[in-house]
Amino acid sequence: MYKTKMQQWQERDLKHIWHPCSQMKDYEELPPIVIDHGRGVYLYDMEGKEYIDIVSSWWCNLLGHCNPKINEAMKQQMELLEHVIFANFTHQPAIRLCEELIRILPSGLTRFNFSDNGSAAVECALKMAFQYQYQTGHPERTRFMCLTEGYHGETIGALSVGSMDLYAKIYRPMLMDTLHIPAPDCYRCPYGKCRDSCHCECFAGAEEMFAAHGGETCAVIVEPLLQGSAGMRIYPPLYLKKLRQLCDSYGILLIADEIATGFGRTGKMFAFDHAGVSPDIMCISKGLTGGYIPMAITVTTENIYQAFYADYNEGKAFMHSHTYSGNPLGCAAALAVQKILREDRILEKAEARAPYLHGRLMEALGSHPHVGEIRHLGLINAIELVEDRESKQGFAGERRMGYQIYQRALKRGLLLRPLGNVLYFNPPLVIEENEMDAAVERCAAAVGEILPE
Repeated sequence: MYKTKMQQWQERDLKHIWHPCSQMKDYEELPPIVIDHGRGVYLYDMEGKEYIDIVSSWWCNLLGHCNPKINEAMKQQMELLEHVIFANFTHQPAIRLCEELIRILPSGLTRFNFSDNGSAAVECALKMAFQYQYQTGHPERTRFMCLTEGYHGETIGALSVGSMDLYAKIYRPMLMDTLHIPAPDCYRCPYGKCRDSCHCECFAGAEEMFAAHGGETCAVIVEPLLQGSAGMRIYPPLYLKKLRQLCDSYGILLIADEIATGFGRTGKMFAFDHAGVSPDIMCISKGLTGGYIPMAITVTTENIYQAFYADYNEGKAFMHSHTYSGNPLGCAAALAVQKILREDRILEKAEARAPYLHGRLMEALGSHPHVGEIRHLGLINAIELVEDRESKQGFAGERRMGYQIYQRALKRGLLLRPLGNVLYFNPPLVIEENEMDAAVERCAAAVGEILPE
């Protein structure tokens, strides 16, 4: 039987590779698509078929695939230094990157601890917060608070402060005992309010949790404004303002997981910028390097840093490390990203295009009987699929409605990655209006095939 080159490579892949976040049996029906190259918002497979990468390859591709300016920066750095141990050694790209980031980070974040992926940055933040409380006279503060439906990564600590059973349930015996605050759910608000005009009545859940457990809690971690894996759930900036005040009154540290929301994804450089307040610790990754190379940073305040600064024999050092901390190639990519964002006014252009994308989606799908809501923040748009708009009842999980639409979209050249009953657009910030048009048309056609009006 004749097999194409694509099919041959697919067989070789499935002989060895265990793909992430996948039931591998699904690959019998839909084998992995072998991508040959990428340009801008497009990916091209071995047979030349194009796919619009409307999910930014898991939210990390910030400025398009194979951006020539990032390519050149990494090539130049590769000729100088590929890596060096970051304990007692440093290099110019890392120093310059910290100086660049201080210019754009929320006020007060000045100390940088490098790692190599988002989960690692979260683990670093949790350990940092725990040790800080211990070394400042609060050994009783040993627990963490988080929001229900939150997601912060796949390592044990990160899973512990997540709340999604899909990822964490089976591992519960291994996880830390954390405290879960009822998260805002603005689409199905139990108070009957609207996210654009409410007073965050749902914050009462946080106040109750702090009142009951504030004395034993060292930190609370949140995905600011956007709970990504929960289905791109969007909540108001006022919630963050109230949380900042509550943390201050109880002496609890506030950790911002800006891994998915940082670098312009929400319409501002960081999601916390919408609220006008600063966290005590911030985790950044994904868009940091434009999606080019794994790199993450846990950024904190001078006050927290000083709690670890002492003579060696006092045992206060933060004994946390990653082999690839401060990797020069990652720093070179991140520096190029910062230069492009600034010089090409990327955020301003993306902000101007955001209403167009949301408008096109509303025109195409806003009145569909099985679309309950199309919520948006920056260029991010989330299409909530429901069985009934009135009751807001979602489709049963076993129907895999999002996955069915995903398959049809792939045939039409659109890469969606549904979150249950939620389809979402989270494109590179450089997407143009004609590319938005094509993506919306392909998405609407795929929805229409599975859920005809």
